[in-house]
This record gives sequence, structure tokens and C-alpha cells, in this order.
Amino acid sequence: MSNPADLRYTETDEWLRLEGDIVTIGITDYAQDALSDIVYLELPSVGDSFEADEEFGTVESVKAASDLHCPVAGEVVEVNSGLEDTPEVVNESPFGEGWLVKIKVSDTSVLDSLMDAEAYTAFRAE
Repeated sequence: MSNPADLRYTETDEWLRLEGDIVTIGITDYAQDALSDIVYLELPSVGDSFEADEEFGTVESVKAASDLHCPVAGEVVEVNSGLEDTPEVVNESPFGEGWLVKIKVSDTSVLDSLMDAEAYTAFRAE
């Protein structure tokens, strides 16, 4: 499983990509593989605000349901609404078209405390 080097990762298997003060969040290749066929996503609405580590949604698969955790505090500015009709895109492209939400963050330095690709790969190999 590949973990792109330009992303940051959480212990709860979310990835983050920072562009300016906007963070795109998705689930990792490891997470989508462990869940298997994703059949439903419950995502927040634009304008919703979250604190760091707060649950922001749910992903359901044929195997299990799992909570999604927001690794940063901020406000949702965009939701990947296409996933409502085609949640399987998360399985097909977890780091690309399968992104979940975009959040405007006030403190981008919090990403420094998250794992880089090498650390996440080692964490998942344990």
C-alpha cells in the first residue's frame, strides 16, 4: 500500500493535504482496504465546525462501520458530494477522487504533530 509523501496521517487512518489554509481530508489506502467495499458515507455539511479529534462522519462498508475523526479544528468549506451516489470511489481512489471534506483551519501548525508517510507506514506495519 502506498502512502503519498506529501500528506500527513493520523493514527485513526485519515490523511490530510494542506493547501494554503485549507486541509483536504480522506481515509488512507490501509483504511479503505481494511473496510473492504464501502457502501455508504455520512459526511458533514458545508459550514459545520469541528474541534480537533471530534467525529465528523461515518464510513460504512459490507464489513463494518467506522467513525471519521477530524484531526484539525476548523470549518467545512467543501464536501465531496459525489460520494453520496458512488461511495466506492473511496476504495478506487482513496488519495484522489475519494477525498471526503475540505476544512478551513486557523492553525496549520497542528499538522506538524501528525505522522509523515514514513512514520505512518511504520505505524501500520506494527
